[in-house]
Amino acid sequence: MKKLTALAALALAGAVTSVAQATPEQDLAAYQEFFTKRFPGVPFDEFANGVYAIDQVARQNWEAIEEFPPYEEAIEEGKALFETPFKNGKTYADCFPNKGIGVAGNYPYWDKKRGEVVTLELAIQECRKANGEEPLPDNKGKLASIEAYMAYTSRGQRINVVIPKDDPRALEAYEKGKEFYFTRRGQLNFACYHCHFQNTGQSLRSEILSPAVGQTTHWPVFRAAWGEMGTLHRRFQQCNSQVRAKPLKVQSVEYRNLEYFMSYMSNGLPLNGPAARK
Repeated sequence: MKKLTALAALALAGAVTSVAQATPEQDLAAYQEFFTKRFPGVPFDEFANGVYAIDQVARQNWEAIEEFPPYEEAIEEGKALFETPFKNGKTYADCFPNKGIGVAGNYPYWDKKRGEVVTLELAIQECRKANGEEPLPDNKGKLASIEAYMAYTSRGQRINVVIPKDDPRALEAYEKGKEFYFTRRGQLNFACYHCHFQNTGQSLRSEILSPAVGQTTHWPVFRAAWGEMGTLHRRFQQCNSQVRAKPLKVQSVEYRNLEYFMSYMSNGLPLNGPAARK
């Protein structure tokens, strides 16, 4: 399958006319220019708030919810779990730089030694394994709470995902994540970009479709539709199901590459997780 460059994909979405081979830096400039031009009244940092940056009615409801955020209990539970020693006496703090405080902005990252993208959720599970503990159930519950606490300690950090130039495998992972984002799938034959580029700002049933830029800044999320906290890969799975495609496994290579690409596209935005969404 021929690789689809971001500029080519944006051309298909009507955003630009050039289909030249693009570097990640050129992709990033094209993406962010597209959204700042499409929503000229929205300050760049506001894109970290997802749909609430462009939907003022929904924003008012969201701001009211934020006065008593439903994710506070998850932060408290996550802090307690984070500080509770494993059976060997160590804690999660022993697995991360800076004892795990304010490090969410380092993820996802390219691990040159392993030759793969490492996400925060994967790092949490691998910390448990390294300390003789069983993995936590995926997508929600204690895992989401630990991630919520770590995200909370990282609020305000700017996303700075790096694609190392000295390792072509990193660029390949980025390109595969990009290809996933722009590839049609499922019985509905939809790609991620159909909603979040081509139709961003438009209504889908009762929902306004959020911009692609800023989609990874605020996870994990308490979604009213779930009634609980959930992770980014849970949302990936749900989106696949909604277009009637078979969801992939949580922390699959495909989803990690997708997160790598999407996070890179939000470079420069502040982290503001955890968050509340419909």
